[in-house]
Amino acid sequence: MNAPARLRALLADPAFVTMPAVWDGISAKLAAEAGFKTAFLSGSCVAASRLGGPDLDLVSFGEMFDSFTMVHNAAPETLILADGDHGYGNPMNVQRTVRAYGRAGAAAILIEDKITPRALTAAGKPCLPREEARMKIRAAVEAAKDSGILILARTDCRPTQGIDEAVARIEMYVEEGADILFLDSPENDEEVRRAVAAAAGKPSFAVLSPGAPRATPTRDQAIALGLKIGTYPTGMLSPAIAGMKAGLAALVAGEAASPMALSAAEHRATLGYAEYDVEAKRFIVPR
Repeated sequence: MNAPARLRALLADPAFVTMPAVWDGISAKLAAEAGFKTAFLSGSCVAASRLGGPDLDLVSFGEMFDSFTMVHNAAPETLILADGDHGYGNPMNVQRTVRAYGRAGAAAILIEDKITPRALTAAGKPCLPREEARMKIRAAVEAAKDSGILILARTDCRPTQGIDEAVARIEMYVEEGADILFLDSPENDEEVRRAVAAAAGKPSFAVLSPGAPRATPTRDQAIALGLKIGTYPTGMLSPAIAGMKAGLAALVAGEAASPMALSAAEHRATLGYAEYDVEAKRFIVPR
């Protein structure tokens, strides 16, 4: 059973799906070792790790795809939802993006309706006209037939065009054959309920990390609202940044390590030195 088929089976199960957000080999490996079957290759996490900056559409397709390769190689059994952003261009670019991730082994890919290139401001997310957004999702669904990769259709239009337009887009994406639906930046629980209803029984996805100007239910609340998948873009990234800051502060203070640091033994075990030695022994030539 390939990755998309395995994800479809997982989504058919009644349980809520928690997707850690990952960005590289170690984040993917740790998420898998913690027992998570799925993970979200988050554009915001990749932007932070590769650029040291915010997620403002500065990361290219090549950089995201390279990050996917790292994640997939480190945790090959994990079902990865790839962040395809706006597809990196027009509907033909969308098809190229979807096909590339499908061939590479992604289980699903997110495609959104933001305008690209985005306005030169960190505020707001102007979106394509509705019918142009339809064509992007239509192109994505068509391209997905090659590999079976699931299409997550996201609308970012809630802050700029209102909840009625956002709900209409979700209904449209369902008509076009999207597999998973995502209303970005809902204002309250009632808007979440409307989006879930518009998905017409298909799984609804949500960002559940706290701190952003949007409705952010707890996991139990998300389940009660009818959401199926929750991801947490800052769940690992923020503690990782905190840990690096603590390590640097320790060095500035003349210490060798932060109190947060792993022991040397745990550090080596986490990275898999012992496993490497076991595998390498098969290739050692006796002297």
